[in-house]
Amino acid sequence: MAAAALACLLSTAPASAQPRLTMQWRALAERLVAQLAPEPGERILLVARPGQFDDLIPPLRYALAEAGAVDLGVVDVMAEPHPEHWDAGPLARSSEAARALWREMLRGSVDGAIMLPGARPDHTVYAALQDLLHEGLGRTIHFHWTQNGSAFPVPGQPMPSPAAVDATYQRAVLETDYAALAAAQDRFVAALRASEVRVTTPSGTDIRFRIGDRPVNLGNGDASKARTDRGVILIDREIELPAGAIRVAPVEETVHGTIVFPPSQWDGRPVADLALTFERGRITGVRASSGQAAAEAELAGVPDEARAFREFALGFNPLLAVPERNPWIPYYGYGAGVVRLSLGDNSELGGQVAGGYVRWNFFTDTTVTVGGEVWVRDGRLVR
Repeated sequence: MAAAALACLLSTAPASAQPRLTMQWRALAERLVAQLAPEPGERILLVARPGQFDDLIPPLRYALAEAGAVDLGVVDVMAEPHPEHWDAGPLARSSEAARALWREMLRGSVDGAIMLPGARPDHTVYAALQDLLHEGLGRTIHFHWTQNGSAFPVPGQPMPSPAAVDATYQRAVLETDYAALAAAQDRFVAALRASEVRVTTPSGTDIRFRIGDRPVNLGNGDASKARTDRGVILIDREIELPAGAIRVAPVEETVHGTIVFPPSQWDGRPVADLALTFERGRITGVRASSGQAAAEAELAGVPDEARAFREFALGFNPLLAVPERNPWIPYYGYGAGVVRLSLGDNSELGGQVAGGYVRWNFFTDTTVTVGGEVWVRDGRLVR
């Protein structure tokens, strides 16, 4: 979609009217299949939540057939929220039994799957597919869109309308230069392997680390069998669209320094000027100008092994960058220049931190230096 056409789609008449967006279902379907790149005869399953992106399913199934894949149809997940009078016990028991059965039914009969918006890893069939991915079998595309609140506010700024979010994501899926995205990520990873990384912000963040030979997850949108079969960790077989970020768990013993957070919530309460100090990857100090007790309360409830640095992520997709006007953070910080400095369990990334706790933290004003070369300056990707 051209920029002018995008602006036209988002234009409004009266100020009170909601922006209008035309979803390009056929184009989205064809892009999903192109990124999955099914080989002739590969068996592909769709997992969907009723009522979400229903209009995408027919053209997606047709695009799979056109590509020579075997369309296995659609498995629905149960929509939430459940009625209040339902007892969670029977649902949990049924789900546990069904997961084992799905796992055996899908083993050897499904080569790939596309997880549509509303489908989550805690849904039974999705969990069964992940079990197989852990075994190195198959691959999936995570077409999550707004799953679990994928768009985030810049502190002090309002969120955009849902139509504006949809328009941004649709453009990113359809217009990303995937070859250029992959090349940029490859260059950055080569630099990471060779040098120490330093991340700083105007508010006082200054943290350093090395990645050594840790696996780096490349969010380049390539969900082909050839790419995913080279995967080292689970998320190398779960390819996200929209695409854009590299993710890595640094070597824990190399992580030293301080992260100063923008205004945020901890333990459900506001905290200002929070600074966490790290030594050898572990949190060793907590201070804040206000709300320190809230931050300490959240961390006190975290398993000891999870009170650690988790992950460094850097976005590369220019179509998901934080807008200069009316800023917000699109799709989990996968836009060019956005940094994620996360806390907690990094086992899914090939790290050594367990405990289950995960907290994502987004930064839009970092400077990222690798071996003396600046890759991000003040939140803008410069290399």
